[in-house]
Amino acid sequence: MQSQIKSEKSHFNKLQKRLRREVGRAISEYNMIKDGDRIMVCLSGGKDSYTLLDILLNLKTYAPVNFDVIAVNLDQKQPGFPEHVLPDYLESLGVEYRIVEEDTYSIVKDKVPEGKTTCALCSRLRRGILYRTATELKATKIALGHHRDDILETLFLNMFYGGKMKAMPPKLVSDDGQHTVIRPLAFCREKDIVRFSESKAFPIIPCNLCGSQDNLQRQAIKAMFTEWDKRFPGRMESMFRALRNVAPSHLADTSLFDFKGLTANGQPVEDGDTAFDPVDVPLSFKDDNDKDEKPDQASIVNIVNL
Repeated sequence: MQSQIKSEKSHFNKLQKRLRREVGRAISEYNMIKDGDRIMVCLSGGKDSYTLLDILLNLKTYAPVNFDVIAVNLDQKQPGFPEHVLPDYLESLGVEYRIVEEDTYSIVKDKVPEGKTTCALCSRLRRGILYRTATELKATKIALGHHRDDILETLFLNMFYGGKMKAMPPKLVSDDGQHTVIRPLAFCREKDIVRFSESKAFPIIPCNLCGSQDNLQRQAIKAMFTEWDKRFPGRMESMFRALRNVAPSHLADTSLFDFKGLTANGQPVEDGDTAFDPVDVPLSFKDDNDKDEKPDQASIVNIVNL
């Protein structure tokens, strides 16, 4: 029994270390947080935002830069929403917070036909309220809990259904130029967040209180990723690396690369015809996130089975 407890504690410590490392790497690579920042963490009551808040609070203690954290929850007045859960939890942490009450539920139900997903309109209303709140709180950054899987799902949704190669960036500026949005969990795997959330026993609030579900397209992409992750460990990591290793000259967007003006002038061209070279495919995919585990625990699969 004692050895089992020690083993569980060891696995949790590795998991926590990995998540904190990945958040720190994202913050560093995208320059997400600066000295003196006031970070508004959008807390929904789900596993992702709880994990984000937990890691940022830890980072606040040990980071070489000084920044403040304020947690914000938008109470949208869905029937059955447990209003006491988040205030009780945040008060137990001693973190500054604000609960914003806005009855967007009634607006969405009035505008969206019965049977249709409410997520799109709800998201737009929520975003506007959170931007306004960030201004009121003088927040310099708005932190959202989207993780690596969310980013990849959005990429595939846009490719399959929107005809765009577009995902969620780890950092962006709002359309009006007034707010900087950051996603510190951008490098974190959803399955790690699930395990972390379960270990920490966060007081999770269901995301389906409004009666709406994610659209069927996103569910299909998520199911596809789940199957890929089981059969081909490391493929998700490879796809995410591709998002950070883009060659516009080997795509087809004339706004990103001057194909019309491209002519042979007798001078060498960097990456000119490497698209015709054999693709350098590894014999196996390795899950980079498991590099701190024992070698036999690393997820490796032979691509012969692809």
